[in-house]
Amino acid sequence: MQALIQQLAKVLRDRQYRLATAESCTGGWIAKVCTDLPGSSDWFELGIVSYSNAAKQKLLQVSEDTLQQHGAVSEAVVREMATGVLQQTGANVALSVSGVAGPGGGSKDKPVGTVWFGWRLRGEAPLAQVQHFDGDRDQVRRQAVVFALRGVLRLLEAHRD
Repeated sequence: MQALIQQLAKVLRDRQYRLATAESCTGGWIAKVCTDLPGSSDWFELGIVSYSNAAKQKLLQVSEDTLQQHGAVSEAVVREMATGVLQQTGANVALSVSGVAGPGGGSKDKPVGTVWFGWRLRGEAPLAQVQHFDGDRDQVRRQAVVFALRGVLRLLEAHRD
């Protein structure tokens, strides 16, 4: 994971971009691995852990209607989370994550291991993608962290200046 963070840091520094994260099921793990790298204050703006629906609404402006209609683990919610964290910061790029890490909390429609990701560049529409990971709670969360960070790199590569 360290090589992934170093690669992301280089791309963000080269573009003079700052990253903000809005995390739910990963509980701040993405922000932690970003800030494990010395000098991350050059490119990492902040991380918001919005675990409850109330926190998603208050801190990230996720609408109550969206939460009621789609649930916290949904495409609509991660899009609003990514948008909300950009609106709250001076960051250029955002990522968001909300999922069911387990061992409980899953359903037929959203089984344990279901994780939605959102990414947004300032001035662009948010993107979202769902993944289904296998493993225990720690394994699901670890896979989610890596997928989220790789998604930021893919987004930046797709939008070269």
